[in-house]
Amino acid sequence: MAMSGASPGQSSSKSNDPSAETEILNVVVQRDGQKVSTKWGLHPNLKDELKPEEWKELTEIMGKVTTIVGTRFSEVLNQTEERTAGTA
Repeated sequence: MAMSGASPGQSSSKSNDPSAETEILNVVVQRDGQKVSTKWGLHPNLKDELKPEEWKELTEIMGKVTTIVGTRFSEVLNQTEERTAGTA
């Protein structure tokens, strides 16, 4: 599922172009030392259009997605640090 568009903080120069991409779903993984946090966000217009049961289902699914992504990121990070540990 490709949901790419402009990079965070950037906007498309073709904002009037109906084929221009819009970021509707965003997942961010951040690292602060050994702590890894994962967050997700949804375009406000889409959120407003969802029914309460759809919002609940999406929240549950994205909770699982962020857990999987955060866990995997943490695993890869630990593997990378283990390989570089002890080298000067």
